[in-house]
Amino acid sequence: MAIQTVPFTREGYSRLKEELDHLKSAERPKIIREISDARAHGDLSENAEYHAAKEKQSFIEGRIADLDDKLSRAQVIEFGEHEDLSKVKFGTFVTVSDEDTGEDKTYRIVGELEADLERGLISMSSPIARALLGKREGDLIEVRAPKGPIEYTIKEVRAR
Repeated sequence: MAIQTVPFTREGYSRLKEELDHLKSAERPKIIREISDARAHGDLSENAEYHAAKEKQSFIEGRIADLDDKLSRAQVIEFGEHEDLSKVKFGTFVTVSDEDTGEDKTYRIVGELEADLERGLISMSSPIARALLGKREGDLIEVRAPKGPIEYTIKEVRAR
Protein backbone atom coordinates (compact mmCIF):
# COMPACT_ATOMS: atom_id res chain seq x y z
CA MET A 1 0.00 0.00 0.00
CA ALA A 2 1.46 3.32 -1.09
CA ILE A 3 1.69 6.23 1.32
CA GLN A 4 -0.84 8.89 0.40
CA THR A 5 0.87 12.25 0.08
CA VAL A 6 -0.73 15.48 1.27
CA PRO A 7 -0.36 18.40 -1.18
CA PHE A 8 0.75 21.79 0.15
CA THR A 9 1.83 25.13 -1.17
CA ARG A 10 5.15 26.31 0.28
CA GLU A 11 3.32 28.91 2.41
CA GLY A 12 0.75 26.43 3.72
CA TYR A 13 3.44 23.94 4.68
CA SER A 14 5.38 26.67 6.51
CA ARG A 15 2.27 27.83 8.38
CA LEU A 16 1.46 24.33 9.65
CA LYS A 17 5.11 23.64 10.50
CA GLU A 18 5.15 26.84 12.60
CA GLU A 19 1.95 25.73 14.36
CA LEU A 20 3.49 22.32 15.11
CA ASP A 21 6.70 23.88 16.43
CA HIS A 22 4.68 26.26 18.63
CA LEU A 23 2.58 23.41 20.04
CA LYS A 24 5.69 21.37 20.86
CA SER A 25 7.86 24.16 22.23
CA ALA A 26 5.32 26.41 23.99
CA GLU A 27 1.89 24.85 24.45
CA ARG A 28 3.01 21.36 25.52
CA PRO A 29 5.35 22.62 28.32
CA LYS A 30 2.70 25.14 29.42
CA ILE A 31 -0.01 22.49 29.83
CA ILE A 32 2.40 20.21 31.71
CA ARG A 33 2.97 23.06 34.20
CA GLU A 34 -0.80 23.64 34.48
CA ILE A 35 -1.39 19.94 35.24
CA SER A 36 1.39 19.97 37.82
CA ASP A 37 -0.04 23.09 39.49
CA ALA A 38 -3.55 21.59 39.52
CA ARG A 39 -2.23 18.36 41.08
CA ALA A 40 -0.75 20.39 43.90
CA HIS A 41 -4.26 21.45 44.91
CA GLY A 42 -5.01 17.97 46.30
CA ASP A 43 -7.99 15.70 45.55
CA LEU A 44 -8.01 15.12 41.78
CA SER A 45 -11.53 13.66 41.64
CA GLU A 46 -13.08 17.08 42.39
CA ASN A 47 -10.38 19.26 40.88
CA ALA A 48 -11.94 21.09 37.90
CA GLU A 49 -8.63 22.77 36.97
CA TYR A 50 -6.91 19.39 36.73
CA HIS A 51 -9.64 17.90 34.53
CA ALA A 52 -9.70 20.97 32.28
CA ALA A 53 -5.90 20.86 31.92
CA LYS A 54 -5.97 17.13 31.11
CA GLU A 55 -8.63 17.74 28.46
CA LYS A 56 -6.56 20.55 26.96
CA GLN A 57 -3.49 18.30 26.99
CA SER A 58 -5.43 15.63 25.11
CA PHE A 59 -6.43 18.17 22.45
CA ILE A 60 -2.85 19.48 22.09
CA GLU A 61 -1.36 15.98 21.83
CA GLY A 62 -3.99 15.00 19.26
CA ARG A 63 -3.22 18.08 17.16
CA ILE A 64 0.53 17.41 17.39
CA ALA A 65 0.02 13.81 16.25
CA ASP A 66 -2.22 14.93 13.36
CA LEU A 67 0.22 17.63 12.19
CA ASP A 68 3.20 15.26 12.54
CA ASP A 69 1.39 12.74 10.34
CA LYS A 70 0.30 15.23 7.68
CA LEU A 71 3.64 17.02 7.50
CA SER A 72 5.54 13.72 7.29
CA ARG A 73 3.51 12.92 4.16
CA ALA A 74 3.63 16.46 2.77
CA GLN A 75 4.32 17.08 -0.88
CA VAL A 76 5.14 20.74 -1.44
CA ILE A 77 4.09 21.65 -4.96
CA GLU A 78 5.84 24.60 -6.57
CA PHE A 79 5.97 25.99 -10.07
CA GLY A 80 8.94 25.26 -12.30
CA GLU A 81 10.88 28.14 -13.83
CA HIS A 82 9.50 27.52 -17.32
CA GLU A 83 6.12 26.13 -16.34
CA ASP A 84 3.03 27.07 -18.35
CA LEU A 85 0.89 29.15 -16.03
CA SER A 86 -1.84 29.93 -18.53
CA LYS A 87 -4.02 27.17 -17.04
CA VAL A 88 -5.49 27.02 -13.55
CA LYS A 89 -3.60 24.46 -11.46
CA PHE A 90 -2.72 23.75 -7.86
CA GLY A 91 -1.20 26.84 -6.24
CA THR A 92 -2.34 29.39 -8.81
CA PHE A 93 -4.30 32.52 -8.00
CA VAL A 94 -7.46 32.89 -10.07
CA THR A 95 -9.65 35.98 -10.40
CA VAL A 96 -13.18 35.23 -11.53
CA SER A 97 -16.16 37.44 -12.29
CA ASP A 98 -19.68 36.36 -11.30
CA GLU A 99 -21.75 36.55 -14.48
CA ASP A 100 -24.92 37.61 -12.60
CA THR A 101 -23.54 40.20 -10.19
CA GLY A 102 -20.35 41.27 -11.95
CA GLU A 103 -18.52 40.83 -8.63
CA ASP A 104 -14.85 39.81 -8.88
CA LYS A 105 -13.32 37.30 -6.49
CA THR A 106 -9.75 36.04 -6.27
CA TYR A 107 -9.01 32.54 -5.04
CA ARG A 108 -5.91 30.43 -4.62
CA ILE A 109 -6.17 26.69 -5.22
CA VAL A 110 -4.59 24.91 -2.22
CA GLY A 111 -4.62 21.61 -0.34
CA GLU A 112 -7.44 20.70 2.03
CA LEU A 113 -5.48 21.53 5.18
CA GLU A 114 -4.69 25.04 3.92
CA ALA A 115 -8.21 25.99 2.83
CA ASP A 116 -9.57 29.19 4.38
CA LEU A 117 -12.38 30.80 2.41
CA GLU A 118 -12.11 34.10 4.32
CA ARG A 119 -8.53 34.42 3.02
CA GLY A 120 -9.51 33.28 -0.51
CA LEU A 121 -7.80 29.89 -0.12
CA ILE A 122 -10.00 27.14 -1.59
CA SER A 123 -9.38 23.42 -1.43
CA MET A 124 -8.59 21.76 -4.74
CA SER A 125 -11.43 19.32 -3.96
CA SER A 126 -14.05 22.08 -3.57
CA PRO A 127 -16.70 22.41 -6.30
CA ILE A 128 -15.39 25.77 -7.53
CA ALA A 129 -11.77 24.59 -7.63
CA ARG A 130 -12.75 21.42 -9.50
CA ALA A 131 -14.59 23.58 -12.05
CA LEU A 132 -11.56 25.91 -12.41
CA LEU A 133 -8.73 23.37 -12.69
CA GLY A 134 -7.37 23.13 -16.23
CA LYS A 135 -9.25 26.18 -17.48
CA ARG A 136 -7.76 29.40 -18.93
CA GLU A 137 -8.37 33.15 -18.83
CA GLY A 138 -11.59 33.99 -20.66
CA ASP A 139 -13.17 30.56 -20.04
CA LEU A 140 -16.71 30.42 -18.66
CA ILE A 141 -17.32 27.90 -15.89
CA GLU A 142 -20.43 26.76 -14.07
CA VAL A 143 -20.40 25.83 -10.40
CA ARG A 144 -23.26 23.94 -8.80
CA ALA A 145 -24.20 25.70 -5.58
CA PRO A 146 -27.04 24.94 -3.15
CA LYS A 147 -28.95 27.97 -4.46
CA GLY A 148 -28.45 26.83 -8.05
CA PRO A 149 -25.73 27.03 -10.71
CA ILE A 150 -23.40 30.04 -10.70
CA GLU A 151 -21.46 31.08 -13.79
CA TYR A 152 -18.04 32.68 -13.58
CA THR A 153 -15.70 34.03 -16.21
CA ILE A 154 -12.00 33.56 -15.51
CA LYS A 155 -10.39 37.00 -15.69
CA GLU A 156 -6.84 36.21 -14.61
CA VAL A 157 -4.59 33.26 -13.75
CA ARG A 158 -1.26 33.98 -12.04
CA ALA A 159 1.44 32.40 -9.89
CA ARG A 160 1.55 35.16 -7.24
